[in-house]
This record gives sequence, C-alpha cells and structure tokens, in this order.
Amino acid sequence: MAKKPVNFTLNGDARAAFAEDGQNLLEFLRRGVGDMSPKYGCGQGTCGACTVMIDGETQLSCLVLAEAVDGKEVRTASGLPSPALDPLQVAFMENFAAQCGYCTPGMLVSARALLDRNPRPSREEVIEAISGNLCRCTGYETIIQAILAVAEGRVRA
Repeated sequence: MAKKPVNFTLNGDARAAFAEDGQNLLEFLRRGVGDMSPKYGCGQGTCGACTVMIDGETQLSCLVLAEAVDGKEVRTASGLPSPALDPLQVAFMENFAAQCGYCTPGMLVSARALLDRNPRPSREEVIEAISGNLCRCTGYETIIQAILAVAEGRVRA
C-alpha cells in the first residue's frame, strides 16, 4: 500500500506522519499519531464516538480520510485545556454526565465546538449540537445540563 505524507496541526502542535492510502482519520489518529481520545464506536458515522474538530467544525473521524486533513487543524478531546480541566470536563463531573465514559470524548468535542461558535446556546441548540452522539448510559439529560451549566457561567475550571 502507498503511504501519503500528512502535515497537520493536532491540538495546537504541528505534526507530520504517513497515512496508508484510504486510511480513515480515526485509525490514523489512534494508530498513526497516538491520540487515543477519539473512540471507535460503529465505524459507520452513526454513533459520534469518534467526533473531532477539523478547522473548527465537528466531523466524524471514521468517515474522513486521513489525507484530507493535510494542512488543517485537528482538535480532539485530548486537546482540551491541560493541565487545568476545560469547564466542560468539570461540568460533566459535577453533573454526573459521564457513566461508562465511552461517548464522553465525542460529546465533549461536540459541546466545545458549539460553545466556541455560540457561548450562550439555548437548550434546543445544545440538543441539536449533540444529536449526532449516541450515549447508552446517561439518558442525555445530565449531558445537556452540564453543557448549559457552562453556557450559563455556573462552572469554572
């Protein structure tokens, strides 16, 4: 198989790696560059566990070719502020919005993308923003409450 060079920014750091021809971004991030935060869920773009931001827009990394991020900015849940927690991470803990945690990285990325473009979303906008992310544990209400808590300034990291 042919390998293609991919030069991109991952969570603020310039990166260069080779992607297999036809390799999806999820596999490239996990196996190629070691960012394990996007999760493999369905592999079909229906669960949202692999959600990342590409140039500020949420994308399902299982449906994006790795070579498509050449020259772009990719942000994953690993790119949330460190060493301090992102307010969303604090809100998820305070609101018990994560149970098994499998969907959490994708939920956090989707929520961060929403708050980056709209710091004061309505409940309906929050629901729309996370509508592509499946959670089998929480029932969504605690996730919605956590995101709204950040939007309303009730949580600080």
